[in-house]
Amino acid sequence: MDEILSQSARTGVQGLDDVLSGGLTRRHVFLLEGSPGTGKTTIALQFLIEGAKLGERCLYISLSETNEELRDCAKSHGMEIGSEIEIFELVPPESLLDADQQQSLLYSSDLELGETTRMIFEAFDRIKPQRVVIDSLSEIRLLAQSSLRYRRQILALKHFFSRSDATVLLLDDMTSENFDKTVHSVVHGVIYLEQLAPDYGSERRRLRVIKYRGQSFRGGYHDFVIKTGGVSVFPRLRAIEHKTGFERTTLSSGLPEFDDLLGGGIERGSSTLLIGPAGTGKSLFALQFVNAAIQRGEKAAIFIFDEELGLLYARTKTMGIDLETLHAQGYIHIEQLDAAELSPGEFAQRVRDRVSTYEAKTVVIDSINGYQAAMPEENALILHMHELLQYLNRQGANTFLTVAQHGLVGDMKSPVDVTYLADSVILLRYFEALGKVRRAVSVIKKRTGPHEDTIREFKISGSGLTLGEPLSAFQGILRGVPNFVGDQNPLLPMTGEGSDNS
Repeated sequence: MDEILSQSARTGVQGLDDVLSGGLTRRHVFLLEGSPGTGKTTIALQFLIEGAKLGERCLYISLSETNEELRDCAKSHGMEIGSEIEIFELVPPESLLDADQQQSLLYSSDLELGETTRMIFEAFDRIKPQRVVIDSLSEIRLLAQSSLRYRRQILALKHFFSRSDATVLLLDDMTSENFDKTVHSVVHGVIYLEQLAPDYGSERRRLRVIKYRGQSFRGGYHDFVIKTGGVSVFPRLRAIEHKTGFERTTLSSGLPEFDDLLGGGIERGSSTLLIGPAGTGKSLFALQFVNAAIQRGEKAAIFIFDEELGLLYARTKTMGIDLETLHAQGYIHIEQLDAAELSPGEFAQRVRDRVSTYEAKTVVIDSINGYQAAMPEENALILHMHELLQYLNRQGANTFLTVAQHGLVGDMKSPVDVTYLADSVILLRYFEALGKVRRAVSVIKKRTGPHEDTIREFKISGSGLTLGEPLSAFQGILRGVPNFVGDQNPLLPMTGEGSDNS
């Protein structure tokens, strides 16, 4: 037990201990605050159940919920409140009629504040727990009726618990009309939970550590979700903390003409942006790199925001890439995402898991347009993308992002400019020539080395991508309506050309 007490008290909440740099410092009082529905009770139960797993005695003092309600809450998450966890509740007097009731029963609104505090102390002295939850301070605040008396009672609680070995978690639902931050200056640390309601989609939850005396912690907001099994927190990604060593080799795309355009290929641990109007083939170019990675014996992860997965399987299979079979064989992790139901932090965590546990070396995010829908604002998207790309680069993974531009020919506009974040930028365009709509590809940026400054036509058929020679006999291809200035036709034959909906 002495060894247990010398360590931080782990919360049992996935990701939260990472935010807290190990957990809650033992023998101190902490505040967990947030409006109703943010997950305070669930976190508190996980905190006590984690202690029970370590053989610690735990006490849940409830001034707002009954024993049955707490057990039902735990049961809904597949958790069980065992004998190591004592529930001391303050409930209406009707429960006194229940002869089977095993807990101490009090009616909080009939008690003076001093008597309520005394009963809490007596329950603590009787059980002598190592972990305590008091739910909630709103009831104590109402009984106190003044800020001065409330502060004195909180100080009394703190001084009482400080003489013991208990780690105490105070819950506050912030519903009082006279809500103040008196407790903030008294407790050792403050964790704030928040629930946001977007214009469309499910609610978003996030937390922030406002205060933690004598302990470093991961600052800022961290997304979290409440699901069956409890609360899961997604710590804000800091790429600087994740660096691994790897050899920066040049990787082939599997198409010699495309490699020539890229100056030999792409470098390991780099990011590539595929940008162009809808239907030009951005997804197919990204999948070309995925196919090449599998041929090298590596794994890949594909995150789809825009396209229905069954349609993607059917479309790519006609082009010689059987994604469904590759997924079944374990070479590819492919996941369809709903931006309306997914927070940015959860998405970043899913990508990290694919790289760290699945060991994916090629990551495709299709598309940034869908990813942006999960962001509260454009500035947040840029910051998220910067950290995520830096993290993936430091892991030696190659990342491929697609962005659909507005328009088809002429001036193109992007919903968000992320070109400066990517190491390489591949530009796809439609152009009209000889009464036909054709496609062209060019590399406009590559940080890691030289590349062709030419424009090549490409076509999509049942055999996949085919690139032609540089279109040196045309001018104005990127504008969509080029002028022919040569003496020989350099265009690819149209026979057998298929269609693409990427």
